[in-house]
Amino acid sequence: MAAKIESYRELVVWQQAMDLATSTYEATKSWPKEELYGLTAQTRRAATSVPANLAEAYGRESRATYQQFLRIAQGSPKELETHLLIAQRIGIVASETVESLMTRTESVGKLLRLLIRKLSND
Repeated sequence: MAAKIESYRELVVWQQAMDLATSTYEATKSWPKEELYGLTAQTRRAATSVPANLAEAYGRESRATYQQFLRIAQGSPKELETHLLIAQRIGIVASETVESLMTRTESVGKLLRLLIRKLSND
């Protein structure tokens, strides 16, 4: 029998989402200052909303509401990928950085899908 999770911080998906958010902040530090309130802010917001929604989901009392917040969290990695691809197209981020972050967003997305499926099947 699996041990009961005592905190959202124990969830591997939350841990990976936190790492992704941190890496996104690092990657966007060198973006042009004129993008600070545009693409930089949107990219950072998309990255931070994943672990934030996971934490908020965990704090919900019903399984249905928990799953709803997990589904909301699912959209943020795709939003992040889109912002990164735009940044790559306009030349403010290297392809290697985008590829690395995209690999991580895919991993977080897969873990989210697995968690949602697990909760739906229980």
